[in-house]
Amino acid sequence: MTGRERYMAVLEGRRPDLVPRIPILMQFAAEYIGSNYGTFAADFRVLVRANLACAQDFGFDQVSCISDPYRETQGFGADIQYMPDGVPRATRPLEHDRDLSKLPRPNPMEAERMRDRIEACRAYQRLATDYSILGWIEGPAAEAADLRGPVNFIYDLVDDPDYAAELMDRCVATGVDFARAQIEHGADTIGIGDAIASQLSPDLYETLVQPRERQLVDAIHAAGARVRLHICGDITHLLPGIAELGVDILDVDHMVDLSAVRAAVGPQVVIAGNLDPAEAILRGTPEKIRDGVRRCLEAAGLPFMVTAGCEIPAGTPHQNLRALCEPIEWPA
Repeated sequence: MTGRERYMAVLEGRRPDLVPRIPILMQFAAEYIGSNYGTFAADFRVLVRANLACAQDFGFDQVSCISDPYRETQGFGADIQYMPDGVPRATRPLEHDRDLSKLPRPNPMEAERMRDRIEACRAYQRLATDYSILGWIEGPAAEAADLRGPVNFIYDLVDDPDYAAELMDRCVATGVDFARAQIEHGADTIGIGDAIASQLSPDLYETLVQPRERQLVDAIHAAGARVRLHICGDITHLLPGIAELGVDILDVDHMVDLSAVRAAVGPQVVIAGNLDPAEAILRGTPEKIRDGVRRCLEAAGLPFMVTAGCEIPAGTPHQNLRALCEPIEWPA
């Protein structure tokens, strides 16, 4: 099976030959080909070349368009500064001015950084036919926090929920546009990153954020693609709401118990995770990583895909990433 065939078999309820490997790489991938994070984030050609080199050399089943959280943010008017060895820096268009009327609705085909990600999808469509292609958008809470600043947005949710809801509605509309454009140009799966959601109470999440995540999920499914939800941190308290989203793949960070996730989301959702990126992947040993992957598979049960709890850190020993992605036969 090719990586894409293996990946789709799991999503379609069929038996693959191997457990799919879908780690997320950014700075690691850039440095693997002798580039740097800033260039990787700024130029789709570098991002694509880096991901393909890693997929081929380490044995992945999916290549990714993810680089940083500020694609839509730039479309909304933020200024971006690229850093050679770190995540790009972005201004926050609504940090000091709450006036939503000043916020444009970005056109994904015209906004520079959104278009760059779409070009990555197009390049993969030509060059990566053996792999699943993962597009990416920011979730409603994450993008709202990028526009307002995380602290301001948390206050908005508590002190002015109507304003927070209207802001997130604008983020959802742009997210739908962006997802559809990536799907049209080759992505078979859209990742939704909504990291700040893990910091919210179940009530705030289920009242304000989860319904808007569901809008994104439904729109992506209607456009013909799958959904991979990625919320960094401890999501244990959010699992009842997450279980109602209808996502296809749920990334799980290392501090979350995989058996609890399976009990919450049921037998259909693919669980992906969840070794500690720092302690297990960066500073671990191949032997411990192999054992950890098998423990994750046992705890999560099927359907399952292999990845770390979050991004593979820069500086990870190559033998450790190879151990994470070592072929494992699909259990009987």
